[in-house]
Amino acid sequence: MHTQKSLIFYCDCIMEDQLAKSTEERTFQYQDTLPSLPVPSLEESLKKYLESVKPFANEEEYKKTEEIVKKFQNGVGEKLHQKLLKRAKGKRNWLEEWWLNVAYLDVRIPSQLNFNFAGPAAYIEHYWPPKEGTQLERGSITLWHNFNYWQLLRKEKLPVHKVGNTPLDMDQFRMLFSTCRVPGITRDSVMNYFSTESEGCSPSHVTVLCQGRVFVFDVMHEGCLITPPEICRQLTYIHKRCHSEPDGPGIAALTSEERTQWAKAREYLIGLDPQNLTMLEKIQSSILVYGMSDGSPHVTPEDYSQVTAMILTGDPTVLWGDKSYNLISFSNGVFGCNGDHAPYDGMIMINVSRYVDEKIFENEGKWKGSEKVQNIPLPEELVFTVDEKVLNDIKQAKTQYLKQASDLDIVVYAFTPFGKKLTKKKMLHPDTFVQLALQLAYYRLHGR
Repeated sequence: MHTQKSLIFYCDCIMEDQLAKSTEERTFQYQDTLPSLPVPSLEESLKKYLESVKPFANEEEYKKTEEIVKKFQNGVGEKLHQKLLKRAKGKRNWLEEWWLNVAYLDVRIPSQLNFNFAGPAAYIEHYWPPKEGTQLERGSITLWHNFNYWQLLRKEKLPVHKVGNTPLDMDQFRMLFSTCRVPGITRDSVMNYFSTESEGCSPSHVTVLCQGRVFVFDVMHEGCLITPPEICRQLTYIHKRCHSEPDGPGIAALTSEERTQWAKAREYLIGLDPQNLTMLEKIQSSILVYGMSDGSPHVTPEDYSQVTAMILTGDPTVLWGDKSYNLISFSNGVFGCNGDHAPYDGMIMINVSRYVDEKIFENEGKWKGSEKVQNIPLPEELVFTVDEKVLNDIKQAKTQYLKQASDLDIVVYAFTPFGKKLTKKKMLHPDTFVQLALQLAYYRLHGR
């Protein structure tokens, strides 16, 4: 009788669990039911174009533009519009591929300084003010929270973003982890290795860059996420080795090169030794890249200029410029992130950064769990086969990168008089407000 009751209770629990799973919203559950991107009418597009031109043209220029637009509308414009409608019938998003190629993947200038976005973490404003000797402990906690966010995506537990009750496209969240741009001779490509748990296996290793060397280690052990003390052991092992042994060649610097040059250098590197390709793919597929810098940037809640400059224009060997997510740590326990813009927009990075910041704040900047460290495998070093040509390619990449970086001024001050609530009250999106502010500043400086 006792066994029968236990069995009934067990079955009830399973049914309850299955019911909960079936009614619980999943991160990507609405993807297949989202509407396709509509094609605006030709008239609507041309009207918007004229409206955007008007502020920049005098009366004569605007009149001439109107004539050109009218001729286009009554001529080739209609034929092109029909082709666009035909394309839209076969694609859910007729613009996405074109935009990705033209705006990012076809462009040949170095992407790291021209397209990547970067920014500092706000942890210094509460429990983690700059302090030497905290890099390893804080790094392990920061990584752990990032890996928890990765698990939320894997399990589809991240809430669906909505406007009212209308779900928004969550696809870009797939591109945050285990994603990397790969250089091509004429066009780059974006490789995404991420999968949800229901879809199958997903890479579970992290790449660590330190002193020109590359290491990887798995963040899962016996089906569970390793803890901050265990992550700290891995980072300490890497840090000790890198500061007691010669520096590595700094392969990561190649990602800062002009795109075709990097593509050729990559092809040569792979031709030198097939194992080089295996190691490149290991970096590409890793959850994220964690860079350990010896720099100690000055930063205050009012002035983030120096740390931002070091994240965006600092040592090119502590980040993999093509990765969708680089988390960079400094010796004084300050952090920032840098990512390739092609796979996703900045709000995705802001979302994970805010999550990590909130978790650090909730836990007072500490790890409050067990200090026990399991016997997990030590990090593996990826030692590339290089020759004189590869070393020259790295040297050239560093030279062009530092030359370009020296021409970039970065000032990041906290703006506190008002925030997005006021701009939205004035019917201005915060992004629109900042864009207008930039244009106004330029006009005031240059009078045009």
